[in-house]
Amino acid sequence: MNKELIFLRTFAASAAVASSLLFFSSFKGSGYQQFESIDVQRINVVEADGTTKMIITNAGLFPTGNEKINGRPTNTERKKRAGMLFFNEDGIEAGGLIYDGSKRENGHSAGLSLTFDQYDGDQVMQLLTTDTQRGEDRFVSSTLVFNDRPAKESQEKTAEIMNELRELRKSDPEAFNAKYAEYQAQELIGGSPRIMLGKSRSQNNGLFLFDDQGRPRAMFYLDKDNQPKLEAFDEAGNITSSWPASAN
Repeated sequence: MNKELIFLRTFAASAAVASSLLFFSSFKGSGYQQFESIDVQRINVVEADGTTKMIITNAGLFPTGNEKINGRPTNTERKKRAGMLFFNEDGIEAGGLIYDGSKRENGHSAGLSLTFDQYDGDQVMQLLTTDTQRGEDRFVSSTLVFNDRPAKESQEKTAEIMNELRELRKSDPEAFNAKYAEYQAQELIGGSPRIMLGKSRSQNNGLFLFDDQGRPRAMFYLDKDNQPKLEAFDEAGNITSSWPASAN
């Protein structure tokens, strides 16, 4: 009797292992599979050599913290959101798509951001939408933004500098300002918007131009009353010329 039980148990275990091997080998043997529907929390799209080229993920598995991708650390300060991340041939993050939206106690908050980074740097182009409602007031802004980025920045060096500045800001704000300016002069951090096309939070729709310090210098737009306006500004933000001219 004991020998028979041992035989049956061994047979059952072997059958389970064989079924599993058969199941997985049926996928491995073919380069193409077709599904009608699939539920998945995260997909890593990789090259033949294993380099990750794109990640499609839910919020919970969004790469951040201690996770490394292509041997490089991920952004520890980034909020987890559902979306996609893109990586170039060298395995460096090159942009992504994120979105969110939820009810709040007195309204809602939602947004979407599609970004493209300069090589080993941060975003130089961004399609951005934000939608915030507080009580009866709702603010919607949809823009296409082009940014200048520092010529010598790198993602890993930027993370290292930001960690240093974060601690310095807590202990010595004046030293923080001096150190930030020093790194900015070295073209290691910084960056500024240069062109924005779309709707601002003040509900003006148009083209907005900024100088290399990120200061508004010119804008051509329709205001919330559908009146066309053209304005130019000096470095201090004072209007230097405008169209149509203000009536006296």
